[in-house]
Amino acid sequence: MILFFNMPKAKSEVQEFYQYKLDDLPLLYEYLNVETSFGNTRIILTGKANKPPLVLINGLNGCEPFFLESIIELMDDFRVYAIDVIDQPELSKETVLSVQDASYGQWMFELLAWLNIRDAVLVGISFGGFVGWKSLVLDERYISRVFLIVPAGIVKGCALKTLWKVWLPLMLYKWLKQPKHVQRFLKELFTENNESNLASLAKVLLNYEINFTPIPLIKREEAQKIKKPVHIIAAEKDILFPGVKLLKRAKTIFPSLGEVLLLRDSKHIPDLAGNKRIVEFIKNHVK
Repeated sequence: MILFFNMPKAKSEVQEFYQYKLDDLPLLYEYLNVETSFGNTRIILTGKANKPPLVLINGLNGCEPFFLESIIELMDDFRVYAIDVIDQPELSKETVLSVQDASYGQWMFELLAWLNIRDAVLVGISFGGFVGWKSLVLDERYISRVFLIVPAGIVKGCALKTLWKVWLPLMLYKWLKQPKHVQRFLKELFTENNESNLASLAKVLLNYEINFTPIPLIKREEAQKIKKPVHIIAAEKDILFPGVKLLKRAKTIFPSLGEVLLLRDSKHIPDLAGNKRIVEFIKNHVK
Protein backbone atom coordinates (compact mmCIF):
# COMPACT_ATOMS: atom_id res chain seq x y z
CA MET A 1 0.00 0.00 0.00
CA ILE A 2 1.35 3.43 -0.96
CA LEU A 3 1.20 6.10 1.73
CA PHE A 4 2.04 9.66 0.71
CA PHE A 5 1.56 11.17 4.17
CA ASN A 6 3.91 10.25 6.99
CA MET A 7 1.11 10.00 9.55
CA PRO A 8 -2.72 9.76 9.48
CA LYS A 9 -3.09 12.99 11.45
CA ALA A 10 -1.15 14.92 8.82
CA LYS A 11 -3.37 13.59 6.05
CA SER A 12 -6.46 14.50 8.04
CA GLU A 13 -5.21 18.05 8.66
CA VAL A 14 -4.47 18.64 4.97
CA GLN A 15 -7.88 17.34 3.95
CA GLU A 16 -9.60 19.46 6.59
CA PHE A 17 -7.82 22.53 5.23
CA TYR A 18 -8.89 21.54 1.71
CA GLN A 19 -12.52 21.29 2.81
CA TYR A 20 -12.36 24.56 4.73
CA LYS A 21 -10.96 26.38 1.70
CA LEU A 22 -13.56 24.88 -0.61
CA ASP A 23 -16.46 25.77 1.68
CA ASP A 24 -15.14 29.32 1.95
CA LEU A 25 -15.58 29.88 -1.80
CA PRO A 26 -18.79 31.57 -3.02
CA LEU A 27 -20.07 28.61 -5.05
CA LEU A 28 -22.37 25.63 -4.87
CA TYR A 29 -20.74 22.29 -5.52
CA GLU A 30 -21.08 18.55 -5.20
CA TYR A 31 -18.59 15.70 -5.16
CA LEU A 32 -18.32 12.94 -7.72
CA ASN A 33 -16.28 9.78 -7.21
CA VAL A 34 -15.10 8.03 -10.35
CA GLU A 35 -13.45 4.61 -10.22
CA THR A 36 -10.74 4.30 -12.85
CA SER A 37 -8.26 1.51 -13.56
CA PHE A 38 -5.78 3.56 -11.51
CA GLY A 39 -8.09 3.99 -8.53
CA ASN A 40 -10.78 6.32 -7.26
CA THR A 41 -10.75 9.94 -8.41
CA ARG A 42 -12.58 12.75 -6.60
CA ILE A 43 -14.14 15.50 -8.71
CA ILE A 44 -15.68 18.78 -7.59
CA LEU A 45 -18.68 19.58 -9.79
CA THR A 46 -19.74 23.22 -9.88
CA GLY A 47 -20.69 26.05 -12.24
CA LYS A 48 -23.81 26.26 -14.42
CA ALA A 49 -25.45 22.99 -15.46
CA ASN A 50 -26.50 24.28 -18.90
CA LYS A 51 -23.08 25.65 -19.85
CA PRO A 52 -20.18 24.02 -21.76
CA PRO A 53 -17.98 21.58 -19.81
CA LEU A 54 -14.66 22.82 -18.49
CA VAL A 55 -12.22 20.41 -16.82
CA LEU A 56 -9.67 21.80 -14.34
CA ILE A 57 -6.43 19.97 -13.56
CA ASN A 58 -4.25 21.36 -10.79
CA GLY A 59 -0.47 21.26 -10.38
CA LEU A 60 1.95 19.31 -8.17
CA ASN A 61 1.25 19.53 -4.44
CA GLY A 62 -1.64 21.80 -5.33
CA CYS A 63 -5.04 22.25 -3.82
CA GLU A 64 -7.98 22.27 -6.20
CA PRO A 65 -9.93 24.88 -4.16
CA PHE A 66 -7.07 27.35 -4.72
CA PHE A 67 -7.25 26.74 -8.48
CA LEU A 68 -11.03 27.21 -8.38
CA GLU A 69 -10.57 30.46 -6.48
CA SER A 70 -8.12 31.80 -9.08
CA ILE A 71 -10.61 31.33 -11.94
CA ILE A 72 -13.83 31.85 -9.95
CA GLU A 73 -15.13 34.29 -12.58
CA LEU A 74 -15.53 31.40 -15.04
CA MET A 75 -18.22 29.74 -12.93
CA ASP A 76 -21.10 31.51 -14.69
CA ASP A 77 -19.85 30.53 -18.13
CA PHE A 78 -19.09 26.81 -17.68
CA ARG A 79 -20.07 23.56 -16.05
CA VAL A 80 -16.84 22.97 -14.15
CA TYR A 81 -15.28 19.62 -13.30
CA ALA A 82 -12.34 20.25 -10.95
CA ILE A 83 -10.32 17.05 -10.76
CA ASP A 84 -8.13 16.01 -7.86
CA VAL A 85 -5.05 14.55 -9.53
CA ILE A 86 -4.76 10.96 -8.40
CA ASP A 87 -1.24 11.04 -6.97
CA GLN A 88 -1.42 14.40 -5.18
CA PRO A 89 -2.21 15.42 -1.55
CA GLU A 90 -5.93 15.84 -2.11
CA LEU A 91 -8.93 13.49 -1.98
CA SER A 92 -8.23 10.98 -4.75
CA LYS A 93 -6.45 7.66 -4.28
CA GLU A 94 -2.85 7.66 -3.12
CA THR A 95 -1.12 5.91 -5.99
CA VAL A 96 1.82 6.65 -8.26
CA LEU A 97 1.41 6.97 -12.03
CA SER A 98 4.34 6.93 -14.41
CA VAL A 99 5.20 10.19 -16.15
CA GLN A 100 7.15 8.26 -18.80
CA ASP A 101 4.25 6.38 -20.39
CA ALA A 102 0.62 7.12 -21.29
CA SER A 103 -0.79 6.55 -17.77
CA TYR A 104 -1.94 10.13 -17.17
CA GLY A 105 -3.54 10.33 -20.59
CA GLN A 106 -5.32 7.02 -20.02
CA TRP A 107 -6.51 8.15 -16.60
CA MET A 108 -7.97 11.35 -18.05
CA PHE A 109 -9.55 9.48 -20.97
CA GLU A 110 -11.31 7.14 -18.52
CA LEU A 111 -12.61 10.11 -16.51
CA LEU A 112 -13.98 11.92 -19.56
CA ALA A 113 -15.57 8.72 -20.86
CA TRP A 114 -17.22 8.05 -17.48
CA LEU A 115 -18.47 11.64 -17.23
CA ASN A 116 -19.82 11.27 -20.79
CA ILE A 117 -18.99 14.85 -21.71
CA ARG A 118 -18.20 15.84 -25.26
CA ASP A 119 -16.13 18.79 -26.43
CA ALA A 120 -14.59 19.37 -23.02
CA VAL A 121 -12.36 22.38 -22.52
CA LEU A 122 -9.29 21.27 -20.56
CA VAL A 123 -7.51 23.82 -18.39
CA GLY A 124 -4.34 22.57 -16.70
CA ILE A 125 -1.87 24.52 -14.62
CA SER A 126 1.78 23.50 -14.21
CA PHE A 127 1.76 19.69 -13.79
CA GLY A 128 -1.90 19.83 -14.81
CA GLY A 129 -0.68 21.19 -18.14
CA PHE A 130 1.49 18.09 -18.49
CA VAL A 131 -1.60 15.94 -17.89
CA GLY A 132 -3.42 18.06 -20.49
CA TRP A 133 -0.99 17.46 -23.34
CA LYS A 134 -0.55 13.81 -22.36
CA SER A 135 -4.32 13.44 -22.72
CA LEU A 136 -4.32 15.00 -26.18
CA VAL A 137 -1.48 12.81 -27.38
CA LEU A 138 -3.26 9.63 -26.25
CA ASP A 139 -6.82 10.34 -27.40
CA GLU A 140 -8.40 13.74 -27.98
CA ARG A 141 -11.89 12.66 -29.03
CA TYR A 142 -13.65 14.05 -25.90
CA ILE A 143 -11.71 17.32 -25.94
CA SER A 144 -12.47 20.49 -27.89
CA ARG A 145 -9.41 22.55 -26.92
CA VAL A 146 -6.89 22.94 -24.11
CA PHE A 147 -5.49 25.86 -22.17
CA LEU A 148 -2.08 25.03 -20.72
CA ILE A 149 -1.12 27.49 -17.97
CA VAL A 150 2.65 27.55 -17.24
CA PRO A 151 2.66 23.88 -18.32
CA ALA A 152 5.25 21.30 -17.34
CA GLY A 153 6.86 19.13 -19.97
CA ILE A 154 7.47 21.60 -22.81
CA VAL A 155 10.63 23.40 -21.64
CA LYS A 156 12.78 23.48 -18.53
CA GLY A 157 14.40 26.35 -16.69
CA CYS A 158 18.03 26.57 -15.64
CA ALA A 159 18.72 23.42 -13.60
CA LEU A 160 21.26 25.06 -11.28
CA LYS A 161 19.05 28.08 -10.57
CA THR A 162 16.02 25.85 -9.92
CA LEU A 163 18.03 23.62 -7.58
CA TRP A 164 19.42 26.57 -5.62
CA LYS A 165 16.30 28.74 -5.42
CA VAL A 166 13.47 26.19 -5.31
CA TRP A 167 14.47 22.66 -4.36
CA LEU A 168 17.13 23.50 -1.75
CA PRO A 169 14.83 25.79 0.30
CA LEU A 170 12.13 23.12 0.02
CA MET A 171 14.41 20.38 1.38
CA LEU A 172 15.79 22.67 4.10
CA TYR A 173 12.25 23.35 5.23
CA LYS A 174 11.45 19.64 5.39
CA TRP A 175 14.64 18.97 7.36
CA LEU A 176 14.78 22.00 9.66
CA LYS A 177 11.08 22.98 9.78
CA GLN A 178 11.97 26.68 9.76
CA PRO A 179 9.32 28.97 8.15
CA LYS A 180 12.00 31.15 6.51
CA HIS A 181 12.83 28.34 4.09
CA VAL A 182 9.27 27.82 2.89
CA GLN A 183 9.01 31.58 2.50
CA ARG A 184 12.07 31.53 0.22
CA PHE A 185 10.43 28.74 -1.78
CA LEU A 186 7.20 30.71 -2.12
CA LYS A 187 9.03 33.90 -3.09
CA GLU A 188 10.49 32.20 -6.17
CA LEU A 189 7.23 30.61 -7.35
CA PHE A 190 4.44 33.01 -6.39
CA THR A 191 4.06 36.40 -8.01
CA GLU A 192 2.21 37.57 -4.92
CA ASN A 193 2.49 35.70 -1.65
CA ASN A 194 -0.26 35.42 0.95
CA GLU A 195 -0.93 33.69 4.24
CA SER A 196 -3.26 31.09 2.72
CA ASN A 197 -0.50 29.91 0.38
CA LEU A 198 1.91 29.67 3.29
CA ALA A 199 -0.53 27.79 5.53
CA SER A 200 -1.49 25.31 2.83
CA LEU A 201 2.03 24.53 1.64
CA ALA A 202 3.44 24.39 5.16
CA LYS A 203 0.98 21.62 6.06
CA VAL A 204 1.65 19.68 2.88
CA LEU A 205 5.42 20.01 2.56
CA LEU A 206 6.29 18.82 6.05
CA ASN A 207 4.20 15.67 5.95
CA TYR A 208 3.93 14.65 2.32
CA GLU A 209 6.39 12.47 0.44
CA ILE A 210 6.97 14.60 -2.65
CA ASN A 211 7.67 12.80 -5.90
CA PHE A 212 10.81 14.29 -7.46
CA THR A 213 10.69 12.22 -10.65
CA PRO A 214 11.74 14.50 -13.55
CA ILE A 215 8.97 15.40 -16.00
CA PRO A 216 9.88 14.43 -19.58
CA LEU A 217 9.59 17.00 -22.34
CA ILE A 218 7.04 16.47 -25.09
CA LYS A 219 8.62 15.15 -28.27
CA ARG A 220 8.04 16.87 -31.59
CA GLU A 221 6.36 13.77 -33.01
CA GLU A 222 3.97 13.69 -30.04
CA ALA A 223 3.05 17.34 -30.51
CA GLN A 224 2.47 16.71 -34.21
CA LYS A 225 -0.30 14.21 -33.35
CA ILE A 226 -2.41 16.88 -31.67
CA LYS A 227 -5.14 18.32 -33.89
CA LYS A 228 -7.27 20.15 -31.32
CA PRO A 229 -6.44 23.80 -30.57
CA VAL A 230 -3.74 24.31 -27.96
CA HIS A 231 -3.56 27.64 -26.13
CA ILE A 232 -0.60 28.34 -23.89
CA ILE A 233 -0.39 30.87 -21.09
CA ALA A 234 3.21 31.50 -20.03
CA ALA A 235 4.80 33.60 -17.30
CA GLU A 236 7.73 35.84 -18.18
CA LYS A 237 9.58 35.34 -14.86
CA ASP A 238 8.72 31.68 -14.33
CA ILE A 239 11.85 30.02 -12.92
CA LEU A 240 10.57 26.52 -13.71
CA PHE A 241 9.31 27.03 -17.27
CA PRO A 242 10.53 30.44 -18.54
CA GLY A 243 7.76 32.12 -20.51
CA VAL A 244 9.59 33.38 -23.59
CA LYS A 245 11.43 30.08 -24.00
CA LEU A 246 8.18 28.16 -23.52
CA LEU A 247 6.29 30.05 -26.21
CA LYS A 248 9.22 29.89 -28.61
CA ARG A 249 9.35 26.08 -28.49
CA ALA A 250 5.56 25.74 -28.55
CA LYS A 251 5.42 27.68 -31.82
CA THR A 252 7.85 25.25 -33.43
CA ILE A 253 6.29 21.94 -32.34
CA PHE A 254 2.48 22.38 -32.09
CA PRO A 255 0.80 22.51 -35.52
CA SER A 256 -2.52 23.32 -33.82
CA LEU A 257 -1.18 26.09 -31.60
CA GLY A 258 -3.81 28.78 -31.17
CA GLU A 259 -3.54 32.20 -29.52
CA VAL A 260 -1.04 32.43 -26.67
CA LEU A 261 -0.63 34.75 -23.71
CA LEU A 262 2.55 35.92 -21.98
CA LEU A 263 2.03 37.27 -18.48
CA ARG A 264 4.63 40.02 -18.12
CA ASP A 265 6.40 40.24 -14.74
CA SER A 266 4.60 37.09 -13.56
CA LYS A 267 6.25 34.19 -11.77
CA HIS A 268 5.09 30.57 -11.91
CA ILE A 269 1.90 31.21 -9.93
CA PRO A 270 0.10 34.36 -11.19
CA ASP A 271 -1.25 37.10 -8.95
CA LEU A 272 -4.80 38.45 -8.95
CA ALA A 273 -4.21 40.59 -12.04
CA GLY A 274 -2.70 37.62 -13.87
CA ASN A 275 -5.65 35.42 -12.95
CA LYS A 276 -8.06 38.01 -14.34
CA ARG A 277 -6.15 38.04 -17.63
CA ILE A 278 -6.29 34.25 -17.76
CA VAL A 279 -10.04 34.25 -17.18
CA GLU A 280 -10.62 36.80 -19.95
CA PHE A 281 -8.29 34.91 -22.29
CA ILE A 282 -10.25 31.68 -21.80
CA LYS A 283 -13.61 33.40 -22.22
CA ASN A 284 -12.48 35.08 -25.42
CA HIS A 285 -11.33 31.82 -27.00
CA VAL A 286 -14.23 29.53 -26.08
CA LYS A 287 -17.23 30.42 -28.20
